[in-house]
Amino acid sequence: MVPPEQDRLVYNIRLSSVGPGRVTGTDVVHELSGLDLAMKLHYLKGVYFFSSQVVEGLTIARMKEIMFFSLNDYYITSGRIKRSESGRPYIKCNDCGVRFVEGLCDKTIDEWLEMGDDSLHNLLVYHRAIGPELSFSPSVYLQVTWFKCGGISVGMSWAHILGDAFSASDFINSWGQYMAGLKLNGPLTLSESVAKIEKPDDPTQLAKEPLSAKQVNPVGDLWVTANNCKMETFSFFLSKLQLLTLHVKICGEDGGKKISPFESVCAVIWQCIARVKEAYEPQIVTVCRKDPYHDTNVPSNSQIISAVKANFSVTEADLNKLAMLLAEDQGLDERNKIEAAVEKENGVTDYIMYGTNLTFVNLEDVGLYELELKGHKPMFAYYSIQGVGDEGAVLFLPGPPSTESDGKERLVTITLPEDQLLKLKSELKRSGLLLATELE
Repeated sequence: MVPPEQDRLVYNIRLSSVGPGRVTGTDVVHELSGLDLAMKLHYLKGVYFFSSQVVEGLTIARMKEIMFFSLNDYYITSGRIKRSESGRPYIKCNDCGVRFVEGLCDKTIDEWLEMGDDSLHNLLVYHRAIGPELSFSPSVYLQVTWFKCGGISVGMSWAHILGDAFSASDFINSWGQYMAGLKLNGPLTLSESVAKIEKPDDPTQLAKEPLSAKQVNPVGDLWVTANNCKMETFSFFLSKLQLLTLHVKICGEDGGKKISPFESVCAVIWQCIARVKEAYEPQIVTVCRKDPYHDTNVPSNSQIISAVKANFSVTEADLNKLAMLLAEDQGLDERNKIEAAVEKENGVTDYIMYGTNLTFVNLEDVGLYELELKGHKPMFAYYSIQGVGDEGAVLFLPGPPSTESDGKERLVTITLPEDQLLKLKSELKRSGLLLATELE
């Protein structure tokens, strides 16, 4: 939540709707998989900042005009949620559109970023949860905020039921490609729904609940999850030197080829959070990665979701041992189990995934800086997740591209219960991940 005194930082909010430039057709529906429905209480938020030189001459009217074309490809995002007679949600592709939002800010982009308050990014991303009237709730909001310096931010709120962060990034990057003339408005092609994941051959697996998702109390038609405590998000950068130093610390000078920067950083954060929680250290964590077979043409929840269990004390563990556990070949892919669990009740039960366990999300390959306006990339971009459960989530993102860092800088975004964050920052400082200037 943003404090009331900061609400006025972004003002003159205006809303409109933008739909596909062509009629999709009658009775076109998008069937939602069990994995899609398991994500319905989560939302992705992204913010992209562009300097005044990049957007000079660019108008809201032009942005909307281009969006008519891009939504022809992503007509599913312009649909509305309906329920079948059994109560299972699906998307009616009725071209109702995405919600387009305009706002003004009296600060410059540099002044905004210097405030260093992650909660302020919520002012740049207009967000409303789906419901309570499902058929009137957009799944996507796009907000353009004009700053005093002439630059803009593009904020996106994306209902996770549509697809994972990689699908959300594909969606907004496609808009940029149309803006640059790299895509042309071709014939309308109806996308097929992504095939549902097959249930396990072993019937006993159907009875086992997944470790990485849990059923929650019914929420009805207002798709918001209830936390037991107040959640807060903060982020920090890791330089190329910090990442190299950490890799040597964990793997030694010559070893560790199987351990990536993502796994090294998450191993340290896992141990730091275990120290904060003391007797309740998280021994099971969830790891999310991009599916190598991800389809850029159809939004889907295809990311790999793995459960990783430590049968030893995380607080006292060797960091190399924790990092190896987080490696790609060590976790148990739980997509089948999540799918089967949701399908047991024909998709009418409510689940959460992020924050069921401490959840690590590798978004290095999300294409965060592939959104281009007039041939220029964002000066800074940021993603977070709304609806994280009490165990928290960690996002590992690329940093801004620059010649100095060779694109090797990383951004870490952590969402945890508010009362754990101050202690965690102290632990991260002791570990060398968080610099003293970032702790203030």
